[in-house]
Amino acid sequence: MDIKKVAILGGGTAGWLAANHIGKELLKRKGVSVTLIESPDIPPIGVGEGTVPDIRNTLKTFGIREDEFIRQCDATFKQSIKFVNWMDKKKHGEGNFFHHLFDVPSPYDTKHLTQYWLNDKQTTKSHAQFLSSQHAICEAGLAPKNITNAQYEGELAYAYHFNAGKFAQLLACNAKDKFSVSHVHTNVTQVKLANDGTIAALVTDSEGELEFDFYIDCSGFESLLIDKALKVPFVDVSDSLLINSALVVQVPTKEDDDIPPYTLATAHQAGWIWDIALTNRRGVGFVYSNNHMTDEQAHEKLDRYLGASKQDLSYRKIPMRVGYRKKFWHKNCVALGLAQGFLEPLEATSILLTDFSAKFLTLRFPSSTKQLEQLETRFNHAMGYAWERAIDFIKLHYCISDRTDSAFWVANKNDETTSESLKEKLSLWEEFIPVRDDFFSQFEVFYLENFLFVLYGMNYNTKASPCSKAEHEHCLVRLQQRAEIDQYLLNKLPNHRALLDKIKQYGLQTI
Repeated sequence: MDIKKVAILGGGTAGWLAANHIGKELLKRKGVSVTLIESPDIPPIGVGEGTVPDIRNTLKTFGIREDEFIRQCDATFKQSIKFVNWMDKKKHGEGNFFHHLFDVPSPYDTKHLTQYWLNDKQTTKSHAQFLSSQHAICEAGLAPKNITNAQYEGELAYAYHFNAGKFAQLLACNAKDKFSVSHVHTNVTQVKLANDGTIAALVTDSEGELEFDFYIDCSGFESLLIDKALKVPFVDVSDSLLINSALVVQVPTKEDDDIPPYTLATAHQAGWIWDIALTNRRGVGFVYSNNHMTDEQAHEKLDRYLGASKQDLSYRKIPMRVGYRKKFWHKNCVALGLAQGFLEPLEATSILLTDFSAKFLTLRFPSSTKQLEQLETRFNHAMGYAWERAIDFIKLHYCISDRTDSAFWVANKNDETTSESLKEKLSLWEEFIPVRDDFFSQFEVFYLENFLFVLYGMNYNTKASPCSKAEHEHCLVRLQQRAEIDQYLLNKLPNHRALLDKIKQYGLQTI
């Protein structure tokens, strides 16, 4: 049977990202329709406000102008995640930090400057300072581009922070206007299954029974299709990733407040705090393990963090079930977004994996039901690998920290909480600097440079081989050039808020 009618259940960022990816792909197929079904009564989670640089290409592919996106979604530029107090305060000082930068150095610099840095025990510069000028730009509060740069182009790599609710609205308009996606507001009250276990129809409270050939479950934590109807098991990884709760709040800011061009991730005794600045507010989330801190303690610590800015703000608690579906594609249904799974918010994995999965789905979107079994196997294998490697990367931040000031940080060092694949890599990296061949699959969602910035931002002890005289001299030349580039960009790039104000007033050059 031909697949002619496709349903996406759920709106929000995941649903409308999927609608754009799938709508764009299926627009090429004659007689195929895409319908997004959204409940008028269920508000989106609305805290996924951070992205990685791949989102730029996604938005460009959708035909969304960068200046339109910035104006409509209160967007700001994100060049890094600044990790504060992820190391022992007694050894490294209160407020110790490192940057996980987005600007990727050349392969030569990655290898040789890392080797030089590991051998130079006297240096006071961080590993990130050796590898990229973006460290200096972030610390100076500057933007990654100028008003004269074209859409989605800059002097340095970047992603965004944005208002998740407004982002979903922008994506919705784009999908409907450009890719002919239909939008139905109704509640699904029942899911009907066929004799072969596939989804046959959705029963709704206002639109009657709606039949489709293929279904995308973007219904968030509810997972109405993949879980409630199809009973696909959930793989719990809370024994590895210990974070399971969050308190979230939106803090108003003033028009002239500085906007850091990075996500601030400040560690505490039982987790960490995200702090994301938009143009008119900060999104703050206190992320913690309720096995190591009570909810009352979490409230008190978030109060203390916000200080005078708390005012009369109230917090919203979000319980986190950490893990992923044993299968992401089952029969005629694919899960995306929170229906697929959830890892804690560190490193913006939720939007990253949603975007990654939706792109991969469109590469081989089924045109006939006879293709389903083969494509299901392919998709599940690829996405399972991607999720497992993402878990390893998140776990890396905890298990290599030298913090031992609480039971939470001690527990994260327990070998039983770390996967064999990550333990094997860490053992290898005690003897050798990581290389690209350590990340052999195209389904790695985090690559060499991501690991390097975290590993050596946290002073991982690799036994680097000594530099030859020629390598040593070349590194000195490259470091001098780095200092010159730093100064050039410090003089050239504008203040972050100043650029955003200009973009809102004048726009950017055409793509």
